[in-house]
Amino acid sequence: MSTLSLRERLESSPMSPFQWLVVLLCLVLNAVDGLDVMAMAFTATSVSAEWSLSGAQLGLLLSAGVVGMAIGSVFVAPLADRFGRRPLLLASLLVSGVGMLLSYYSAGPMTLGVLRLITGVGVGVILVGANVLTSENANARWRGLAIGLQSVGFALGATLGGLLATELNETLGWRYVFLYGGVITLVAGAACTLLLPESLDFLLYKRPRRALARVNTLLSRMGQAPLEALPDNRAEIGDAQGYWQLFAPAQWRTTLLLALAFFLVMFCFYFVMSWTPKLLAQSGLSASHGIAGGMLLSIGGMVGALLMGLFASRVSGYRLLFAFLLFTALLMLAMVPATVLFGLALAVGFGIGMLLNGAVASLYTIAPQSYAARLRTSGVGFVIGVGRLGAMASPVVAGMLLDAEWSPQSLYWLYAAVLLLALLTVQGLQRLRGRAAENPVPNAA
Repeated sequence: MSTLSLRERLESSPMSPFQWLVVLLCLVLNAVDGLDVMAMAFTATSVSAEWSLSGAQLGLLLSAGVVGMAIGSVFVAPLADRFGRRPLLLASLLVSGVGMLLSYYSAGPMTLGVLRLITGVGVGVILVGANVLTSENANARWRGLAIGLQSVGFALGATLGGLLATELNETLGWRYVFLYGGVITLVAGAACTLLLPESLDFLLYKRPRRALARVNTLLSRMGQAPLEALPDNRAEIGDAQGYWQLFAPAQWRTTLLLALAFFLVMFCFYFVMSWTPKLLAQSGLSASHGIAGGMLLSIGGMVGALLMGLFASRVSGYRLLFAFLLFTALLMLAMVPATVLFGLALAVGFGIGMLLNGAVASLYTIAPQSYAARLRTSGVGFVIGVGRLGAMASPVVAGMLLDAEWSPQSLYWLYAAVLLLALLTVQGLQRLRGRAAENPVPNAA
């Protein structure tokens, strides 16, 4: 039996409880990531007050974790194709957990920034690994929902971080948010050590020791018949053509527009997620109410990711993304005026979180479809990397503008305008893809 026919069998077979368990574990991994990433946002007010930080200094702290995520995603995560998904995920959980625990002992902003960078490296690897494992363990029918569920984990973890911060900031202090987060991360690592399997695709391609036995163990747990021998042909992983083909005459416009869309959406996403708790407090709400607003962003994000998963098979990804971006921009214009009523501010925050997370999830569904199979890994990796640049720059830019005495309202207006620019970029990409569909080229599927 060839690898292709085995993959076709798995794509068309019902998902087993074991496969759903893997999706659940990936949801847990994403929840840990959400907690670790958002810990800095939910403690920003307390940290800034203790160390008398300027807006730019606080922005650097908020960006440090994102820089680490970029390093982990681009430079460390690809090692999973050499050493396996499972060992790299377990090592990254250890790195993230230890980074969070050591943050408890930070003596100043420089130490905390370095530890946030280290924690971010682990988070970046986990995000990539969890997405890959979810996709590889889901069948064709349920893959959209599985990815949507897995994406919910990030917002779920961010919500847990908000609950911890609300309880701990005013009692034990902000350091305990990192301490508890580190413990939770290490407990999740211990659970994954016992339950998380290696990727079937990795075993078929890399063929480590006892590969056939390990493949058959996985197939048995999936309710599939065992193999008598490993397939003759190995599934191709990655692409040896190089990034330059992303800028070939027939491809460069797609690459640039998609990369710009990722940059702009991530630029806004990390502003909203990193600065909203503090900006709400600066707009007249209490610090605890600001944290509550940040939590509603995360809860809304869970709903948005699920909506994307449920509608992705019925509605064009471009239409979903267009709607998410347009209505997010409109709600961002209303964010600060809504603070006159705490309940209204929470409702707007929930809506922004739902729609903006839906936009991010929609981008992740569009990106792989924008490249031929031979370019898909390089293409998606490149545009996500550009998106990380937007994520890195966003908190720092917001901090610098606050130091220049920009009001919270002006900041939300600026970032709403950026979302409208992203919307125009998506429209251009949709038109480009429509023309490509009318004039197909070989291998463009």
